Amino acid sequence: MNLFKVVLVLALAAGAVFFINEYKPSFEVADTSRYDHPAQTGRIDFWTQVNPVLETRCVVCHACYDASCQLKLSSYEGITRGITDQRVYNAERLMAAHPTRLFEDANSVSEWRELGFSPVLNEREFNAEKNISGSVLAQMLILKDQNPLPIVDILPESFDFALNRDQQCSAIDEFDDFRKDYPLWGMPYGLPGLNTEEKTMLLDWIAEGAPYSPLDPVTPVLQEQVELWETFFNRDSLKGRLVSRYLYEHLFLAHLYFGQTDQPVFFELVRSATPPGQAVKRISTRVPFADPEVERVYYRLQPLRESISVKNHMPYFLDDSRLELWDDLFFEPDYEVNTLPSYELAQAANPFLSFADLPAESRYKFLLSEAQFTIMGFIKGPVCRGETALEVINDHFWVFFTDPEKPFASEETPAMAQVLRNMGLPAGNGSTENPLEWRDYADQEKKYMDIKHSVLSDASVNVPFDLDLVWNGANSNSNTALTIFRHFDSATVEKGLLGGEPQSAWLINYPLLERIHYLLVSGYDVFGNLGHQLNTRVYMDFLRMEGENNFLTLLTDEARISVHKQWYRGTITGLEDHLNQFRGTITRPTSIRYRTDEPLHELYELIAEHVEPATKENVEEKSIEDEHVLQKLDNAKGEVLALLPEVMFLAVNEPDSDEQKFFTLLHHATYSNISILFDDQERRLPEEDTLSVLKGFVGAYPNVFFKVNRGDLESFVQRIETLQEESDYKRLLDDYGVRRSSPDFWKLSDTIHETFLSTHPVDGGLFDYNRLENR
Repeated sequence: MNLFKVVLVLALAAGAVFFINEYKPSFEVADTSRYDHPAQTGRIDFWTQVNPVLETRCVVCHACYDASCQLKLSSYEGITRGITDQRVYNAERLMAAHPTRLFEDANSVSEWRELGFSPVLNEREFNAEKNISGSVLAQMLILKDQNPLPIVDILPESFDFALNRDQQCSAIDEFDDFRKDYPLWGMPYGLPGLNTEEKTMLLDWIAEGAPYSPLDPVTPVLQEQVELWETFFNRDSLKGRLVSRYLYEHLFLAHLYFGQTDQPVFFELVRSATPPGQAVKRISTRVPFADPEVERVYYRLQPLRESISVKNHMPYFLDDSRLELWDDLFFEPDYEVNTLPSYELAQAANPFLSFADLPAESRYKFLLSEAQFTIMGFIKGPVCRGETALEVINDHFWVFFTDPEKPFASEETPAMAQVLRNMGLPAGNGSTENPLEWRDYADQEKKYMDIKHSVLSDASVNVPFDLDLVWNGANSNSNTALTIFRHFDSATVEKGLLGGEPQSAWLINYPLLERIHYLLVSGYDVFGNLGHQLNTRVYMDFLRMEGENNFLTLLTDEARISVHKQWYRGTITGLEDHLNQFRGTITRPTSIRYRTDEPLHELYELIAEHVEPATKENVEEKSIEDEHVLQKLDNAKGEVLALLPEVMFLAVNEPDSDEQKFFTLLHHATYSNISILFDDQERRLPEEDTLSVLKGFVGAYPNVFFKVNRGDLESFVQRIETLQEESDYKRLLDDYGVRRSSPDFWKLSDTIHETFLSTHPVDGGLFDYNRLENR
């Protein structure tokens, strides 16, 4: 009889209490360094046996900052770090919290224990039995086996699926109480349990002492690429060092890869105190522009050591053409760098000060070359999850960019440039900030906008207010136009113009794009206090309005006012005075000749045609033009949609085959305006809600799975079109849903992941199931 069966029999016989009680006397003795140097071999191999199960059954709920109890099961280091009741997402803290970033803020298990993390693997007396009885992870698996999910469609209220629910982060000596209080909360929480083979394998591995041997993905071919790029990033000249600092502050979250697109190996760019050729000595600071406190910073490439989750995966391709582009942008222009900028926080947080020596046009073209990645940073970056951060944007909007070759796209007038260099950002005041600081930021923004609008209103200034102002990617760069879908407290950035007409649109120039990055990516501290988070949110209000205002310059004078009023209906807060500055303050007319009495609709069509050559392939990939039945739902509008969740994955079973086609249904909620922090439900306009239907998978956090036979698709669509009350939606799920409680849940989940990863090996990853509904 194998170890798992012995454990299971004893656990079932004695309620698993024997192991806990029998082991309590030795709890005060722990070897916190045991898993810093684990056994390298065992009967169970981590990479081929353990990790695949962890990824498909555990990482889907335990990755990124929003993992319950900060238990990150996406790497061995995350497992051995363990758990804590300290919350990363906490909008109420008065002082900034100590960062707890895996691989950055501690270098050993012992250091994590000093930071308040308790183990989920056994760190006391070491033998097979104690490794099971002394492991929270093992006990959670056993608890699930003893108490499987109730055989019901909707799980009882004893399950708490709220994002901000009370967390029970019980250490092993507290686990007996946890078992009594929450018998149904075994792992996977609120989902079907593992099958016998999976449970046996994981428990055998834990009993062996969780052996682990690191993989070395750096083949000789990859090592050549690493050396090539580390040489580029570590030039000795002042110009080279400044360029590398700029690139690092924009790429520190990137998952870099070289060439292989079938099974890419990803790397991350880190700051190190050691040069190429030596072991990396990582420099970890709260924000990437903080003082490294070393004489010379080196920029090094390290293999990514975590499983790939969609919610924070931002791939970035490095090849010879990229190297040539960066050389052309930053080293071919004739300019000098005589001194390196300070790391003093207020200056370092302002890129217009720190990188004033680098040509603004070069900086802008660098950001535009991968604009989806640039914008994706504030969607998948440090925020990772955040209603406060993401409620500042609409549920569906389009993003365009000013042509870098046009005046004022990247370069500003001396007066405008001076204001930008004196503008503060929340990160410049640190991670503990006065929540009323936003008033100063608002005054600075108003001063900048007054100067900008004055310049742009001057008829003698050669700035075209027509389609030539909009970057078309030279008809080849698919980043030229983006669609952003917000899903409550997460969002997705897609290339091309997707969905029907959006709720709003932005036109972004270089100063705006750079400030968004330093506000929400480089300068956002997820461990910051209430003031830091509040000021960041309000500041982003100004930047959103600036982008919208840029777009409105392409409309007629009358339409600028009417559209702006439509986007900001019923604004009644103290922000209204600041909102008013954006209404009709640019007096120069557009050069676009409108032929209808619906200029906004006409403008959307004109811009779509303008960017179509560059984005056609991306739009076609997501288009459902050949899905005539589903087209009835695409761009549907009305209050019936309010019953639907934000992100729905639909599997369509093809007749007479095992083939399935996958689609995503996105529900876009509409609000009278998004400039008020609270009471969003009072501003809801469900009668204006819309729905987008796209091929494949869009979004990182699915709320529900549907599975429909092709022959039943017409009925499925009709049922959605005629929803009237919650009971109608429940019956829809009864007939077509695969709920989180369904015995078929993992089968469909595996098919979804296999399909996504096989069709999108570069940008594919694991979805997150923390938003699955229980309805």
